[in-house]
Amino acid sequence: MTAALQMIMVMLGIALGMPATAEADEVPYVTTPTAVVDAMLSIAGVGDKDTLFDLGSGDGRIVIAAAKQFHARAVGIEYDGTLVAQSRESATREGVSDRVEFLQQDIFASDFRNATVLTMYLLPEVNLDLRPRILFELRPGTRIVSHDWDMGEWEPDDRGWSLRPERRSGP
Repeated sequence: MTAALQMIMVMLGIALGMPATAEADEVPYVTTPTAVVDAMLSIAGVGDKDTLFDLGSGDGRIVIAAAKQFHARAVGIEYDGTLVAQSRESATREGVSDRVEFLQQDIFASDFRNATVLTMYLLPEVNLDLRPRILFELRPGTRIVSHDWDMGEWEPDDRGWSLRPERRSGP
């Protein structure tokens, strides 16, 4: 779809009162600190019988940690091919390439119905755009963990906090 056509569709949607949707390539890549990765996997109660899907998996650290620390099967879905290649290399280096898979896909077109755990570090509007798929495609009991952003009016069953180390300046 050309940029001009896409802009016309967005403007038409706004004129008709429809919410604008986010595109997968509009989500910036920001690494998730290790302490947050650990907290997310702990909150989800990830175990060896789980299949974790990480939407917008970036460098693959959540997927790799789920496989390495919790022996889960894990799949990362990432739009950026360079990050997918980096993730695959990291999985091989960490010895978990037999339990993980990294797919270069648009999260809105990907199939994550088999997830028992869904993790994501996306923008608020992307989370909201994913809600219908989460509600209607995932099985009851699937655990969903979102870093930083909520899911609108959906109330979480649990919240976790990870303190970041203080930054010091000077010698």
